[in-house]
Amino acid sequence: MNTVEPPEHVLNTFGLTSHPPVAMGESWIGGWRVGEVVLSLVPDHARAAWSAAVRETLYVEGMRIARPFRATDGRYVVSGWRADTYIAGTPEPRHDEVVLVADRLHEATASLERPRFLLQPPAPPHTDVDVFTAADRAAWEEVPLRSARAAGMAEPTAPDGVQSVEMLRTLAKLRKPVDLPSQVVHGDLFGTVLFAGAAAPGITDIVPYWRPAPWAAAVAVVDALAWGGADTELVQRWSDQPEWPQMMLRATMFRLAVHALHPRSTAGALPGLQRVVELVRLLV
Repeated sequence: MNTVEPPEHVLNTFGLTSHPPVAMGESWIGGWRVGEVVLSLVPDHARAAWSAAVRETLYVEGMRIARPFRATDGRYVVSGWRADTYIAGTPEPRHDEVVLVADRLHEATASLERPRFLLQPPAPPHTDVDVFTAADRAAWEEVPLRSARAAGMAEPTAPDGVQSVEMLRTLAKLRKPVDLPSQVVHGDLFGTVLFAGAAAPGITDIVPYWRPAPWAAAVAVVDALAWGGADTELVQRWSDQPEWPQMMLRATMFRLAVHALHPRSTAGALPGLQRVVELVRLLV
């Protein structure tokens, strides 16, 4: 969670000087509410500006979308901070509804062009974005973690990291070719969908990947099973998604690769992933 308070010059540039920033905690991870605007540090300027530009005009039936709040000079991002209009809600274990959000959102994003930054390979100095890029590619490339090694990322030495790599390589042997079109998808639904009672679900960001739409739904299911307390029947309830066994397989490989590569991964996150691995092996 971001504990760095928005600096004064950022508040001034966004014209947010009437209210003190208030940390939002789990209701908007890393966000600081200033009146009816939320400021957040961004991991990557290009991705943040892209997300803001898309959310500025995107319409998805049955969804509330946090619209970007531009700075006084028109920018989306100022000194690594973005601003969005506040939408009420918190992440809740309404996992089936999150998958429904995925389906609706990806119908709306299917026509978007592939952002150029998604073509860039991971490169040193390695940021969080590089880690997630390498992990994404690990699930699809012929030799898992080839992109990570080419970028100079060291394989883990901690026991849980080593175990996650072993499971990743085991799952890789179960992959089969899939015939699905890739498109812009949101690959981090688990923490960015907000619920407020009977109101329509809200979404605070779009973290872009270029993959089949069912893969992004599968990532949400993997996260819900691993860390959200979801029941195992969640997998079967969405089994009518195209190529679902392979999408679940590759989503699990993606999360295993993140666990293996991310410097802030903890051993406590692995048991949830192990549970998903066992479910996926039965599925494929």
